[in-house]
Amino acid sequence: MRKLVYYVGVSLDGYIAGPGGEIDFYPVSDQMAAWINARYPEVVPTHIRAHVGLTDAPNRAFDTLVMGRGTYQPALDVSITSPYAHLRQYVVSSTLTIDDPAVELVPGDPIGLVRRLKAEDTGMDVYLAGGGNLAAALLPEIDEIVLKRYPVVAGAGVPMFAGGFQPTLFTPTHHESFDNGAQVTWLTRAE
Repeated sequence: MRKLVYYVGVSLDGYIAGPGGEIDFYPVSDQMAAWINARYPEVVPTHIRAHVGLTDAPNRAFDTLVMGRGTYQPALDVSITSPYAHLRQYVVSSTLTIDDPAVELVPGDPIGLVRRLKAEDTGMDVYLAGGGNLAAALLPEIDEIVLKRYPVVAGAGVPMFAGGFQPTLFTPTHHESFDNGAQVTWLTRAE
């Protein structure tokens, strides 16, 4: 069965973006960028892939992406309607209208969507790109978290999970560190 994987960058105080959606405060190094490009090339948006040598890079972990409006909005702001054309794209939003056949709008029931995707007979894992509200709604279906933890305190912003109190245990399975002080930890839902 396919897994839902929340691949996410977070500050030390648990924010995935600043109050205005900022992500430029994360200290990314060349070493870490090269690692991301090699290990998870599909998480690099389509319009950036050519600039980093990933034009024809195959997907390694994910073939499908689920995101909320807040994650999708920055692409719309620069007139990109299909930011991950190399993946099947689903946007969960009850307020958007999307006119792009490469992106499927899901106005409600993100749990039903994810359960259908996970039940498909073939395919790679499903990439949960965010944001915090959608991650909280999908917490019962998240099988794995790939947590990129950056050595910076944001102070305020979009939390990694923006929902009610739902204690859910995950077990760390692997860990890597980078020259910018960032650490990546893989966590699997505890049985």
